[in-house]
Amino acid sequence: MVTVMATNLTSVTDLPPLPSYTLVERPDLLSWLPDFYLSVIAPIAAYWVVSAIFHIIDEYDLFPQYRLHTPAEIAQRNRATRYEVFRDVAIQQVIQAGMGIVLDFTDPPQMTGSEQYDVAVWASRVRVAQRALPAVLGLLGINAATVSKNMAVSHPFLAGALAGGHYPFLASGLDAADGSSIPAFATWEVVVAKAIYHFAIPAVQFALAIGILDTWQYFLHRAMHSNKWLYTKFHSRHHRLYVPYAYGALYNHPVEGFLLDTAGAGLAYKLAGMTARQGILFFVCSTIKTVDDHCGYALPWDPLQHITGNNATYHDIHHQSWGIKTNFSQPFFTFWDRVLGTIWKGDTTLRYERSRINAANIMQAEAKKTSAKAQ
Repeated sequence: MVTVMATNLTSVTDLPPLPSYTLVERPDLLSWLPDFYLSVIAPIAAYWVVSAIFHIIDEYDLFPQYRLHTPAEIAQRNRATRYEVFRDVAIQQVIQAGMGIVLDFTDPPQMTGSEQYDVAVWASRVRVAQRALPAVLGLLGINAATVSKNMAVSHPFLAGALAGGHYPFLASGLDAADGSSIPAFATWEVVVAKAIYHFAIPAVQFALAIGILDTWQYFLHRAMHSNKWLYTKFHSRHHRLYVPYAYGALYNHPVEGFLLDTAGAGLAYKLAGMTARQGILFFVCSTIKTVDDHCGYALPWDPLQHITGNNATYHDIHHQSWGIKTNFSQPFFTFWDRVLGTIWKGDTTLRYERSRINAANIMQAEAKKTSAKAQ
């Protein structure tokens, strides 16, 4: 437990004083499962839960109208068995769990208790930012002081903002030493500060983490296609699935899986300065998005397939022999493909139709051979 007295940090200014606070270790999100284990288990559990949903859809052929490939294509074109896929995914997830443990040990203890102080700090910054308002309005030819005086009675808070954050009517009490008023924050300043602290900052951290992960994966993924040794030695294993399915999302060579997915996500988490719980959410979201991108369905009600252009339809093109040098972006946005001109251009309808017909013909030919042998 750490107690910090902060009431005098702003006494030398006209800003409201910052509250003191006591830091205590944050309780686990789930009372029956320590956050340490949750951070390791959650992404793996998310992977298999979402994969199981799509596997059931596959096995019972629930939505054939939304399939990107027919069952015949899965049987004829893929070069890896279901067992091989499951085995390699399990290996990667063991490595992923190990990385999660390392990240947990390198994180500082998760503490709580300073939230009100942190919000007050942001409220102080909001107050300080208002001091520039008169000068800004002056550049536009507006006399902020005059406008503020005219609005002082009817709109006192707006007048205070126009005066540069001057709210003499707001006080939280009297100073015990000299009896002067102790300034207080306006309600709107606290609301804005809470929005910044609880929503804006985490949103920026998530956006930064997504940008880092997308950048890492695009350039490393593209390098594995550009360099023959990297492709043959590592990345070609993932492309044994010409027809991707959900739980094959992490079917990779262990080295590639570590570099592309595990290390990339860990680096994004660290550089974005996320808390451990933000990291859990980020890893789970990244995992679900990756599984969804390999699900093999263009489901109209799947929100993940409509948030960005990078979805199952987009990534499936990359798994085809004719699209393998395009659509490298993953897992969230298509930014780098668009900027660097590696996005697939053109209609794919005839190519997919040809693949379906070829797979069906092969299936029929094999069925005839089997029937002839039986006779």
